[in-house]
Amino acid sequence: MKKFWIGICLFLAVQATAQQKLFTMQDAMIGSRTTLAPETLRQLQFVKGTPDVVFIKKMNNEDVFVRYNPVKNTGITVLTLQQMNLYFAAAGLDTVKSFPAVQFEKDRYIVSVKGKKYAFNLADGKASPLSNPLTEGKEVLEESKAGYVAFSDQDNLFIAAEGKVYQVTKDGSRDIVYGKAVHQQEFGISKGTFWSNDGKKLAYYRMDQTMVPDYPIIRWNKRPAVNESIKYPMAGDPSHHVTLEVYSITGKHTRISTGLPAEQFLTNICWSPDDQSIFIAVLNREQNHMKLNQYDAQSGNFVKTLFEEKHDRYVEPLKPMVFVPGKPNEFIWESRRDGWNHLYHYNLTGKLLRQLTSGPWEVTEMKGFSPKADELYYVSAAESPLTRQLYALQLKTGKSKQLTQPNLRHLVSVNNEGTYALSNASNINTPRVISLINLKTGKENVLLTASNPLKDYALGNMQPVVLKSSDGYDLHGRLYQPVSFDKEKKYPVIVYWYGGPHAQLTTNSWNGGSGDLWFQYLAQQGFVVFTFDTRGSAYRGMEFEQTIFRKAGIPQMEDLMQGVQYLKNLGYTDTEKMGLFGWSYGGFMTTSFLLNHPGVFKAGVAGGPVMDWKYYEIMYTERYMDTPAENPEGYAMTNLTEQTAKLKDKLLIIHGMQDPVVVMQHSVNFVKAAVDNGIQVDYMIYPGHEHNVLGKDRIHLYQKVTDYFMQHLK
Repeated sequence: MKKFWIGICLFLAVQATAQQKLFTMQDAMIGSRTTLAPETLRQLQFVKGTPDVVFIKKMNNEDVFVRYNPVKNTGITVLTLQQMNLYFAAAGLDTVKSFPAVQFEKDRYIVSVKGKKYAFNLADGKASPLSNPLTEGKEVLEESKAGYVAFSDQDNLFIAAEGKVYQVTKDGSRDIVYGKAVHQQEFGISKGTFWSNDGKKLAYYRMDQTMVPDYPIIRWNKRPAVNESIKYPMAGDPSHHVTLEVYSITGKHTRISTGLPAEQFLTNICWSPDDQSIFIAVLNREQNHMKLNQYDAQSGNFVKTLFEEKHDRYVEPLKPMVFVPGKPNEFIWESRRDGWNHLYHYNLTGKLLRQLTSGPWEVTEMKGFSPKADELYYVSAAESPLTRQLYALQLKTGKSKQLTQPNLRHLVSVNNEGTYALSNASNINTPRVISLINLKTGKENVLLTASNPLKDYALGNMQPVVLKSSDGYDLHGRLYQPVSFDKEKKYPVIVYWYGGPHAQLTTNSWNGGSGDLWFQYLAQQGFVVFTFDTRGSAYRGMEFEQTIFRKAGIPQMEDLMQGVQYLKNLGYTDTEKMGLFGWSYGGFMTTSFLLNHPGVFKAGVAGGPVMDWKYYEIMYTERYMDTPAENPEGYAMTNLTEQTAKLKDKLLIIHGMQDPVVVMQHSVNFVKAAVDNGIQVDYMIYPGHEHNVLGKDRIHLYQKVTDYFMQHLK
């Protein structure tokens, strides 16, 4: 691994001397996803029901869809834009200048046009409307296998089925919410409806939030300004009450008897293969005790608890159980019970058959089963926390085999049949390799090897960095040296960090894991740029993350001091001119560091920052900090609003005015406290933006940040 990194460094160092072009800010923020992105195969996908894949390819200066068969190793054109427009015109649809999103099946393709779905026969191009006219103009939530459609209309839940509309609920409102994601979308929850396997029964969340206060979100582009209140339960305050209900179009309603207390979390909903049972991971509000419960889907009655998981800090169930195909009494469960996210094989009595994976590394995704369901495919960080590899695991023996090429970070999809996998891979010096892998034989067909889109640009030498935390953990990061680097000179420094759970900044992927080219833009402006993952960040195991428990920010600041010492030891950094930048949890960390370690950084930028954890939402905050009543010392220590008098360095705070995640009250209260204490602070707002500033305004945002550092560090 060491030789691999040395090779990368030499490769980039040679490149930097030969390249000449400079990035604009637009290049830095948008180019990495458009003109300066590595070549790719657009709309790459499996053709349902076949081993084939399709993708868009440029032929004779025209975009065409190519269908590739891995058995014959041949590709044929199946659809041109000209053909699609002929088919559209025949169906009475407007023609298009480029391909819309297309979903391919064995003998047809499906497109959505102005909110309506159409299927086109691949042989003759004839169109068949797929959209249900009963749901036009409504908020479609989810379609079932049987073709039933759950939709929302004026706060109530409906089902369109067999030419009729069935009203599921009648008392929906802002306070009583049906069929939507609950618990602030924590615990892996991204939706609120769950169709049975036969597609004829609907389980759905009912969320009573009458006890949660309204929180104002002002729309300033109206005259006069308009308040659009949201429900936002803050740490230590009453939480909403959630139940799960089941509806059949026969008219039968069933409420699942999850019982009391009302303030508990119902997560990871799953139907049994025969649709007779529903399984729920029930988590207490303290988030330290989970029960995987089985309920009768007909009566709603509790059946049994399959097993429980407890931890003195917290447990965090994120994914539902996955049943083994053809074995309706066996399932796979993901858990960090041994300190790392691994796979466990159970039966429906609650008996553990086998822990399938183990070791000081994390399983990151399950990807399906082989045709005989004797093997399970999963992605993990076993090779390195910086890469991802696909593995095949034998359920009987627990033995795993790596299926993808080493030293790459693979994004993987597996077809429904479990016979082929698509890999979209890169590393720091490999822009992109797309390949199709036969999961039985291991044979790999490379579909694309992208060239370096940055070969004509002046790039700073990017070096991997590994530091040690005070308790011995490896901390991975990246260092960018300025373009035209001279070790005899002193350069100003910008450090970017996050530090919180569920995020990883540093990976062995193209551009080092950075989603844009801003770091290289700064290197062209003569900055040393440093970014790394502290304790608390993702994919490093439970203990690594839980170092922040009840004391958010403390271990991360210790780790950053290690980073500061590393920067000082380089010899070519001007440590009197260093800047610190972070967003969200990183904004909290940036502000906290400036307050607690004045003089280390000359200037900082905090975007969307949490300034006082008792103003943040219940589910996330109480997991890591407990309640304000249970942990008064921790909340006081991390209440940055009460510490404004300690600010000695330049600080720019940035906030989206419609932020429903880290509400703007955090930064407003901080600014007010700074004014009260006679402390100068800079403040920038982005009207119309929520927690992240997106679109063209993102260019403005990063120009603002860059200008701030140019002003104070140059």
